[in-house]
Amino acid sequence: MPSFHEVRFPLDISMHGRGGPERRTDIVVTGSGREQRNARWSDSRRRYDAGYGVKSLAAIGAVVAFFEERRGKLYGFRWRDRADYKSCAADCNPAPTDQFLGVGNGVNTRFPLRKSYGMHFAPYTRDIVKPVNGSLRMAVNGVEHLAGRDFDLDETTGIVTFRAGHVPTPGASVTAGFLFDVPVRFDTDYLEIDLAAFDAGDIPKIPLIEIRP
Repeated sequence: MPSFHEVRFPLDISMHGRGGPERRTDIVVTGSGREQRNARWSDSRRRYDAGYGVKSLAAIGAVVAFFEERRGKLYGFRWRDRADYKSCAADCNPAPTDQFLGVGNGVNTRFPLRKSYGMHFAPYTRDIVKPVNGSLRMAVNGVEHLAGRDFDLDETTGIVTFRAGHVPTPGASVTAGFLFDVPVRFDTDYLEIDLAAFDAGDIPKIPLIEIRP
């Protein structure tokens, strides 16, 4: 991913941020009152506001330094979405069978990490491109494999590559569990800092937008 810094926005601030997925849908209402709906985006895109976590001079200093090093909108970075950063439910720990990645054919060595949402009507599958270092657990047909021995992970792309002798056999189910960040950038080139209080302050808005692969 060009112009991306593999660094995470300060966690103590992001944990108080707000935001979530956004979609674009066109709705046309006919003369009879019926609707025709069309999805303009095949994938969702997340937006956040980190300003809610900035309540002290120390936090302001950290954000300003982070913003300046990213040159505003120029460089992307990692963001921890506290509402959605696991392959499993929020109150669980990742397991090697959390997410289905594909079926082996004896030749394919590369499997991108993915996360699925929903089950019955129209499940949505999201590419996970910024997994957290050391969090990945993999399984083939339910048997856990070991990182560095059986497979390698590119933490900058979310691609798992199986090593020779461990390539999933034809029909084998490949699954994974992991933690992940969201690739984002600042959606502004200007930070409005409020220093009205003597020993505190805030930055009312710090808009961030997801960088889709």
